[in-house]
Amino acid sequence: MVRFIAAAILFIPGILGAFGIKLMRDAVFNEVYALLVNEGIQFVVGLILFLFGLAFIGGFIYHRDKKRNLLKEKEYTEK
Repeated sequence: MVRFIAAAILFIPGILGAFGIKLMRDAVFNEVYALLVNEGIQFVVGLILFLFGLAFIGGFIYHRDKKRNLLKEKEYTEK
């Protein structure tokens, strides 16, 4: 049950990120949605959606690995 909830939580930002990539691609090829006024605004909205999705999924994975002690300790060397 917990895995299903985690997958559902990751599914929505993943879809938003994929839609952001599609918006950016469509802006490059001059296919503008009626809601968005021009290519520049459409590209910026797509970039924001993509970065939100990427940051959410990356933060989720980082938090999960930190909780399970899977992160590597930083090694500092003296010069």
